[in-house]
Amino acid sequence: MLLLLIGAVVVTCIYYYIQGVNFWRRQGVPQGSIKYNFVEMLNFFFQRKSFAETIYLDYNLVPNSRYTGFYSSKLPILMIKDPDLIKDITVKNFDHFPDHTNVFSEIAEPLWGRNLFALKGQKWRDMRPILSPSFTSSKMRSIFLLITECAESFSEYFLKKGNNIIEIELRDSFTRFTNDVIATTAFGIKMDSLENKNNRFYRMGKELTNFATGVSNGIKLSLFVLFPKIFEILKIGLFKKEVTKFFIDIIDDTLKTRKENKIVRQDMIHLLMEAQKELENKDVEIEESSSAPQTKAHLVQQRELTNFDIAAQALIFFFAGFETVSALMCFMAYELAVSPEIQQRLRDEIEETLKNCQGNLTYEALLKMKYMDMVVSESLRKWPTAVAVDRECVKPYTIEPKLPGEKPVYIKEKGPIWIPIYGIHHDPKFYPVPEKFDPDRFSDENKRKINAYTYLPFGLGPRNCIGSRFALLEIKTVFFHLLHNFAIVPTNKSIIPVKLSAKGFSLTAEGGFWFGLKKLKIKNRKYC
Repeated sequence: MLLLLIGAVVVTCIYYYIQGVNFWRRQGVPQGSIKYNFVEMLNFFFQRKSFAETIYLDYNLVPNSRYTGFYSSKLPILMIKDPDLIKDITVKNFDHFPDHTNVFSEIAEPLWGRNLFALKGQKWRDMRPILSPSFTSSKMRSIFLLITECAESFSEYFLKKGNNIIEIELRDSFTRFTNDVIATTAFGIKMDSLENKNNRFYRMGKELTNFATGVSNGIKLSLFVLFPKIFEILKIGLFKKEVTKFFIDIIDDTLKTRKENKIVRQDMIHLLMEAQKELENKDVEIEESSSAPQTKAHLVQQRELTNFDIAAQALIFFFAGFETVSALMCFMAYELAVSPEIQQRLRDEIEETLKNCQGNLTYEALLKMKYMDMVVSESLRKWPTAVAVDRECVKPYTIEPKLPGEKPVYIKEKGPIWIPIYGIHHDPKFYPVPEKFDPDRFSDENKRKINAYTYLPFGLGPRNCIGSRFALLEIKTVFFHLLHNFAIVPTNKSIIPVKLSAKGFSLTAEGGFWFGLKKLKIKNRKYC
């Protein structure tokens, strides 16, 4: 009897699973087979394949289609592959797709649920203009000096080493650099994570960004996505309590110190403090005035910018800056190491720039470096920091048929869509010989031929990455100083070609990025 009951349960589960993963087929949307979807679900659950490879396979599953259907467990997701459709969704019809799908419940993980990336609707619209001034050209110019100081210290640390070639694991080294940059530019804290390897700021960064690394964390993440209500009831968060407490405490301490001592520092925390003060003042004004009820309601909605909200923005800034930027640095260093002719061409431009600015690199001089921009752009093309980006439909939307055999595709409210950045960036229709690292794709002559909706390293439309200027400035500055002093060379521990790791969502290499920094003999060395 027990066996019959178990058999009935298994058959029922299989039936509902098959019904679920046939959703797109019933809608006339091309999709993979039931077996394919089940195998891919297991690969994700047990981290047998990198997220980038999964996106690439799904992208190429049905060639010459404008979109394909796939599943996260049983959740049907539409993958948009056509540049014109991407433009429609991210720009023209942004009002239908303004939000990200927040799979992490704000109740279970409030610090994540209240950051800019996760915020939705009016809450996002209120927060975006508060944070945007942190990333203007004028702010980047002042922050450049802080980044330069970190980049010089980074190079100086390795120059002090006695060996002519210093073998390092790039991911470890670059995360320490990005950690120090975030600490000084966002929190006003000076760190030296290469010298002080076990500092708490760095340890918390590692804990924060490793939430999806490893099989156990991968299973926890999958369960978090599949059964959010259970995690809400049990109040089990995605991040360790020690990590969330660290960010909340450091923000509380920073805000208290700055207010008590009237410290003004032109960084993200200062802008959020000013916004907090402004909204509090508006609240006082509205209570003393006779404004229209709808105006009052809107201002009361806006006024709550708490210390916790500020901590949430600091967390996402740290998360993005620590993990994704350092990953791009690793892949760029890898490409330069295996392509010494490209590395030398970039170094020649560095030395020419250094000569023209009399040995002191300026913000303007760095931004004028065309080949540097080409190398960074191609690195982002081949190794995008986000392999896919999502949107959530907030009001029904129809994709009208265009190609033979297509039917109207109806996307319901809360229906998720994905844009497969890694797949698009590796499509030979858009980038011939996509596996070749070729910075000349982004020369003045060639980049005009690139469809803007096939190059998406920072997303598109109003919901693009707010920190893209900061990330580019950070990458260019550290490579300027690094290549002025060193050649990046392969060593016996280098894994070439790189093999993508199946752990986590971010792009990284299996076995790490082991390379050497070979000191250059430069007469009258002077830091810029």
